Amino acid sequence: MNNSVEQLSEKAIALLKELISTPSFSKEENDTAELITQFFHDNKVPFARVGNNVYAKNLHYDVSKPSVLLNSHHDTVKPNKGYTLDPFTPVVKDGKLFGLGSNDAGGCLVSLMATFLHFYDRKDISHNVVFAASAEEEISGVNGIELVLPYLGSIDFGIVGEPTKMEMAVAERGLMVIDCTAQGRAGHAARNEGENALYKALEDINWIRNYKFEKVSDLLGESRMTVTVIETENKQHNVVPAQCKFVIDVRVNELYTFDEILDALKNNLQSQYKPRTTRMKSTSISLEHPLVKAGIALGRGYYGSPTTSDKALMPFPTLKMGPGDSARSHTADEYIYLDEIKNGIDLYIQLVEKVVK
Repeated sequence: MNNSVEQLSEKAIALLKELISTPSFSKEENDTAELITQFFHDNKVPFARVGNNVYAKNLHYDVSKPSVLLNSHHDTVKPNKGYTLDPFTPVVKDGKLFGLGSNDAGGCLVSLMATFLHFYDRKDISHNVVFAASAEEEISGVNGIELVLPYLGSIDFGIVGEPTKMEMAVAERGLMVIDCTAQGRAGHAARNEGENALYKALEDINWIRNYKFEKVSDLLGESRMTVTVIETENKQHNVVPAQCKFVIDVRVNELYTFDEILDALKNNLQSQYKPRTTRMKSTSISLEHPLVKAGIALGRGYYGSPTTSDKALMPFPTLKMGPGDSARSHTADEYIYLDEIKNGIDLYIQLVEKVVK
């Protein structure tokens, strides 16, 4: 498609304003999925939809060619109470576009859609270019990117759009949430009876607080465990609790598997424990990968990301990169600079061009 970066930016920003105006909380993304399909329809691009995920392939898609995936998500978290602006009214002020999801990850999404349009009908490229707008990213839901991946064909590598200031997140921490239960025996507090499950839990929590994993990543630093919730069903002051539950948030670098983390718990905790999921694994892409080398040639820096994304659910090398700033994500009066979108489209095109020429 013979669109300049300026024209693509105008299309992208117009779509982003529509997306901001349309609530798209995780598991409730039907209306924004419709907007994305309408955008492709208006630009004469065939598309398909799986649940609330929308995908499209380049006009000259060839199964004999390798494929690159361009992906970002269109669901958002709910607005927090600190908003002073209407989160669903796109407002442009001082070069910033305000609105829920503008930065995370609407700016990335529309920039990658514009990049896909640029490559859509090109005959002179060595790779297929596939686009997917995914749902349920904010909750790591099973009806998001995992649902649509089987429909995309074989993918060799990809770009995951998240706000990184267009720097390259080449590694990403894994996330494992673990539910723990300390078992005791109820008794009367005044008579020093029973076996206090709360104290048992505190012993385990103290171990978790002080435990250090030996292998430290150059990109992601230490693997860390943090207790974030603790509770007992007992609400009476004079009853020793028979059970105490707590939750561990585990952030894993690329040097540890989840099984190794669980082995450490097995050898040290009194409490029973069970991971909610082991899907969100740590990931990394080699600095020698053509995509990363292309980014370095364009002056992009690289780093390890402490946050998780759909990158964790992709069984092929991926680079997390996009316009916007992760520090603005989920904040009140969220915004993205209009120039960040324009520059993001330009850089995405240059990056992909280097690996598909």
